[in-house]
Amino acid sequence: MTERKRTERIEQVELGGGGPLVGVQGLGCMGMSEYYGKTDEAAARETLDAALDAGVTLFDTADVYGRGANEEFLAPFVAAHRDEITLATKFGIERNDDPHYRGIRNERAYIRRAVEDSLRRLGVDVIDLYYMHRRDPAVPLAESVGTMAELVAEGKVRRLGLSEVTGAELREAYAVHPIAALQSEWSLFSRDVERSAVGAAAELGVAFVPYSPLGRGFLTGAFADAVAELSEGDFRRHQPRFSGDNAKANAALLAPIREVAEAHGASPAQIALAWVQQRAGVHGLTVIPIPGTRRPGRVRENTAATGITLTGAELALLEPIAAGVAGDRYPDMTFTSVVREG
Repeated sequence: MTERKRTERIEQVELGGGGPLVGVQGLGCMGMSEYYGKTDEAAARETLDAALDAGVTLFDTADVYGRGANEEFLAPFVAAHRDEITLATKFGIERNDDPHYRGIRNERAYIRRAVEDSLRRLGVDVIDLYYMHRRDPAVPLAESVGTMAELVAEGKVRRLGLSEVTGAELREAYAVHPIAALQSEWSLFSRDVERSAVGAAAELGVAFVPYSPLGRGFLTGAFADAVAELSEGDFRRHQPRFSGDNAKANAALLAPIREVAEAHGASPAQIALAWVQQRAGVHGLTVIPIPGTRRPGRVRENTAATGITLTGAELALLEPIAAGVAGDRYPDMTFTSVVREG
């Protein structure tokens, strides 16, 4: 195994209280299997290697990505680097042969079955970080988190995580078993987690793992209208923010990001990631964003953003963006924490 130079790697932070040290930026692997149009397996594998070379050690997947295909895709990489990485996967979103169906399952029997399937597909004996991907309010958190805690006791899971929960739900879950990480969407376009979840995570010492910190690519300027520019298999075509009048209105919000990027000699993507990273100091908690990409060059660009510090004036310039965003994050927001904020 080739030894990597520490000077070339991003900084490390603790994943939750007493957790392992991981790179301050992780990698979301969802798009390597589906959702963003045609995939290139060879390029995706190069991307995994480039991420590890840069010091990224938290690799994030889920059983729903490709209906298990993403976990299977990661298995050889995990086997080759098991002692170097922190492996995160998730349960809770159920799919079937209907391509439009998404069910939320949090009950004990389902969790028991899901973890065994993930362990088999990933080719591991233990999952480092196991998330409940979405919350089913009909199932008590005591049942779901209690079952997850049993998996820790049995040595099948090392640490627990939650995704898209409110601050109150995080506190309730933490009372059952310590939670290492909370994963929810957080970016210059999406700041609803700041209502309660961020404060609760800071209070409990839970690491925050923002997904889609680049607004699914929109914040980078990579596309301006999903329906007009993205392929038929790209799920962003169906997200309200990225097409029609909403897309036009939201594209106008990118001007301050470009202005700050120019001042730093950086890309808009790097500024968006630097903003998310600096939430750590603003809110007093560990923040480990997991931008997804399938290209090695993009990984290097993303990790370089960890070296950018935005000034107070620049942060003030970016502050109003989220309030002006047109359209919801998903066509159906019932699967998110927003609807349970009260």
